[in-house]
Amino acid sequence: MPRLPLIVCSLGLAALLPGLALGQFTSAEATPSSAPAAAPRDFAPGVETVIPPSIDPAETVTQHDVVEIRANEALDWQPKLLADQTLYQDAEDTRFTREIWCLEFGFKPLRMIRFADPSTESGQRFVWYLVYRVKNTGAALKPTMSEADGEFTAVAADSGPIRYLPHFVLQGHDVGPEGGKVYRAYLDQSMPEAVAAIGRREAPGRKLYTSTTMPLEPLAVGEERWGVALWSDIDPEIDFFSVYARGLSNAYEWTDPAGAYAAGDPPGKGREFVRKTLQLNFWRPGDRFLQHENEVRYGTAPGKADLYGVEEGVDYRWVYR
Repeated sequence: MPRLPLIVCSLGLAALLPGLALGQFTSAEATPSSAPAAAPRDFAPGVETVIPPSIDPAETVTQHDVVEIRANEALDWQPKLLADQTLYQDAEDTRFTREIWCLEFGFKPLRMIRFADPSTESGQRFVWYLVYRVKNTGAALKPTMSEADGEFTAVAADSGPIRYLPHFVLQGHDVGPEGGKVYRAYLDQSMPEAVAAIGRREAPGRKLYTSTTMPLEPLAVGEERWGVALWSDIDPEIDFFSVYARGLSNAYEWTDPAGAYAAGDPPGKGREFVRKTLQLNFWRPGDRFLQHENEVRYGTAPGKADLYGVEEGVDYRWVYR
């Protein structure tokens, strides 16, 4: 019996599965589509994880020495005929107040996609991405001083429009062969070709903003937007990692290290700032040969919480970094 039908069947199978050899370890192909734009669709329950705004009243008031004044000992004098309190004394443990706001943050599962990129040797680029949503709920606190005792209390306020400046870092927490942590960090990248494909796959009918387009217009109270953070060239050995999202809150802390500022230096020399940042924890039990989005889990890996700097079972937390 001739074997031609088998050959035809084999060719037919190959025709039905184009790119099998190339994309068998990818999660999606970024291919162009001529379909008309669809209306925004509602996601099924549980698809989006929502983290409410986090505002601590203690963030509205901090106390610091004004080192620019305290470093100048010539200002340390004792008044004879004037008030007892001098500028030098006022510069010790000075209270700094500010209004604090925070955005609501929602996100879909972290996923992966491959798209055409002529600049690479293979002609394709493989990226990890996180589709997210931010909303300005108007949540804010402002410090108000009591006339009776001069103490500050935080009261509810309206944030007004907020210009969101997204800053996403994907950082690994793996352990090296000698037992030490291996910190691999990747900054969110701008890849318009990938954004278009991800939009068709994840949020048809919605505009996806990036870290470069999101800040162009402020978010009005009640307004929400969808965005995407992308990372490429991720080390396939990463198993335990976190995504750090900065810009969701304007809360910050600062310190003046001892000896960093001396009289005559420019104001603020040596001052160190850390900003309130959302830490999202993930892990994947796969290996370097199978990078697939179905292997990515949200949360801390069992028995590995110490790698993330958290207690067991902590999916997310707010940190200063």
